[in-house]
Amino acid sequence: MKKITILGSGMAGFGAANLLKKEGVDSIIYDKNQHYGGHTASYKFNEGYVFDEGPHVSFTKNERVQKFLADSINQEYETINTVVNNYWKGIWIKHPVQCNLHDLPKELIVDCIKDFVHAMHHEYGEINNYADWLRASFGNTIAENFPMEYGLRYHTTTADNMSTDWLGPRLYRPKLEEVIYGAISPTTPDVHYISHFRYPTNNGFVNYLNPLPDLTEIVLNHKVTKIDPVSKTIYFDNGKEVGYDGLVSSIPLPDLLPMITNAPADVVEASQQLACTKCVVVSVGIKRDDVTPAHWSYFYDRDISFTRLSFPHNLSPRTVPEGHSSIQAEVYFSDKYKPMTGTPDDWIEPVIKDLIRCGLLREDDDIDFKHAMYIPYANVIFDLDRKANLEKVHGFLDDVEIRYAGRYGEWGYMWTDESFLSGERAAQKILNKVTSD
Repeated sequence: MKKITILGSGMAGFGAANLLKKEGVDSIIYDKNQHYGGHTASYKFNEGYVFDEGPHVSFTKNERVQKFLADSINQEYETINTVVNNYWKGIWIKHPVQCNLHDLPKELIVDCIKDFVHAMHHEYGEINNYADWLRASFGNTIAENFPMEYGLRYHTTTADNMSTDWLGPRLYRPKLEEVIYGAISPTTPDVHYISHFRYPTNNGFVNYLNPLPDLTEIVLNHKVTKIDPVSKTIYFDNGKEVGYDGLVSSIPLPDLLPMITNAPADVVEASQQLACTKCVVVSVGIKRDDVTPAHWSYFYDRDISFTRLSFPHNLSPRTVPEGHSSIQAEVYFSDKYKPMTGTPDDWIEPVIKDLIRCGLLREDDDIDFKHAMYIPYANVIFDLDRKANLEKVHGFLDDVEIRYAGRYGEWGYMWTDESFLSGERAAQKILNKVTSD
């Protein structure tokens, strides 16, 4: 077999290249960027800060992937017990809110418990969307004040326009005893689905991809403009043309489908209806090391610019200069539901203002680093249109034997290990086809 071509050098491309290497098959990766890593990229700045492209941690339970990633960085990682909190109308609340109602207004606590009990004993009937699921799981008061509000800010669309296909263990469903205990006690057991995680000690999250250059040939600065699945040819914006024997793509589906020669118009249109959030990530460095003990925080108030914060200095001390802290804020938009306003840099000062407002920054803090980054593909939106459109797109790609992988190829809510395994599966499909032929 000749070389298998992989488009994209993120975690999915990593998984594909690794499997092919193990099977003795050569591969080559093309990436449009000047660096490899895709959405897994990390950026070092001269000021001594390291920021990932949004928050990334590894908490896989898959022992094989866990060992592989640890070996990739020579066992040089931090093992961290997760600290997560929430900010709601000036109150800091341990995560998840439904188990930690203690500091909320007393009238609200009563309504939360009353509606939670009602939901336990009320038959909601068919669950047609995420809003139905939330009301049935937590009762109206918790649902409306917390996950529905956060979901609108994170997904940019309302809960009644979302499916439940993405949930998994992400939203904890407590017992009544846990809700009551969290209402009367200021301290509660930790029940977050990520109890602990790993993070590379050095160079940011992309360090996990250290072995990639030894697994495959990597060609950077090559942006795909056209793919002809009949002649099996890929065309790049620099005029280069290459043939392929098998193809794995992690290119986002809305970008990929218009590139494919003679793709049916209805399939291309379906790809354009797949929704995702776009994110402005604002990164800030502070000459102070006691900003927060949290690893990330969720924000529910609509008048706060960011939806989530993460704190890289709490992941590894080598992401910041000694004695400093770092904050990364996520501001979400989407073409379909909430078009972006302003430029990325326009969001730096609003973010800093809101960091001061919620008490994480002080008016007199010495901020020695500010940076804004635009991420055109952040999180897949599981709106009610997704399933039918995705089936149409994937069906066509299966027919023309373009194997899709990763968060934006499978168009799913994938964590690190899931993206890696997705790349492996895509590569295995190519090997299976060769064997069957």
